[in-house]
Amino acid sequence: MKTVKKWPVLFGVIFILLIISPVILYKYYNILLEPPSKSPKPQQVSFVVTPGQPLVQIAANLEKQHLIKNAFAFRLLVAQMRISQNIQFGDFSLSPNMSAKEIASTLTHGAIDVWVTIPEGLRIEEQAARIEQKLKFGSNTDYKFDKKQYIQLAKEGYMFPDTYLIPKDATAQDVANRLLETFSQKINQSVLAKGQDSGLSPEDVVILASLLEKEAKTSAEKPIIAGIILNRINAGLPLQVDATVSYAKGYDTAQNTWWSQVTTAEYQDIRSPYNTYLHLGLPPGPISSPGLDSIKAAANPAPTDYYYYLHDSSGKIHYAKTSQEHQQNIQKYL
Repeated sequence: MKTVKKWPVLFGVIFILLIISPVILYKYYNILLEPPSKSPKPQQVSFVVTPGQPLVQIAANLEKQHLIKNAFAFRLLVAQMRISQNIQFGDFSLSPNMSAKEIASTLTHGAIDVWVTIPEGLRIEEQAARIEQKLKFGSNTDYKFDKKQYIQLAKEGYMFPDTYLIPKDATAQDVANRLLETFSQKINQSVLAKGQDSGLSPEDVVILASLLEKEAKTSAEKPIIAGIILNRINAGLPLQVDATVSYAKGYDTAQNTWWSQVTTAEYQDIRSPYNTYLHLGLPPGPISSPGLDSIKAAANPAPTDYYYYLHDSSGKIHYAKTSQEHQQNIQKYL
């Protein structure tokens, strides 16, 4: 009886598996990329990609909302398409009847709403430029935002800094209303009314908060600087806040900024009610959009004996009770 040689048979089986397995895996991979649903009446689903969200989380959320069959397969597809860097942040209208490839493509250009972050301390012209830059991208054929109109409609100090999901077709009026409404929602009137304890109207609180947003480098400094500013007002001393002069000066084309370094000559040359070197008290209006921390600090200034402050080159603040002490700090730290 002849002995059957096992090695050739085993080699043949392995060879067949090596050929067949990739084919099976490829077919399975393509099945995972097919639409999860074949409903004749597809439902549209709102899907949000937040700023900074990694692809792993995006894929997991798509699978959780039954918009794709498999998150890992979707990530492989995105890598294969080389579009991971092109995925937008925003709100998308997707359907479980869409294939993974269609969804991946939509995420690169089909946002309904766009995430726009408005940082604290911007003046309305800076806000307008930032909003325009976020909404006016190449594939946005619905763009309607008018920067100049926004500047006319916006109310300095009351356009609340936050992260917003703004429709691609939003007008200047839409955006201005949204930011104003957010201010009303975020800032409780009782917070503004607290300023009355320090002799400040609600409008004064917002003005003072806008100064703190430009003058303070940390949240801890804000109540103290607010107390210093009130001390100077009550003592009949000019506030001498450089940011108010810079605000009055406007855009500096040489320095390419709205907040240019103010020169000693400009303390006298900038003839504006916002120049707190020439005019006593708070300026007539806010100079930026303050955040909640600054507004709370303005409404609750810290009791202090200080009348002066400065920041050294490292950003550390130094306080002084008298002009002489302040001059010593200038000599020592500047």
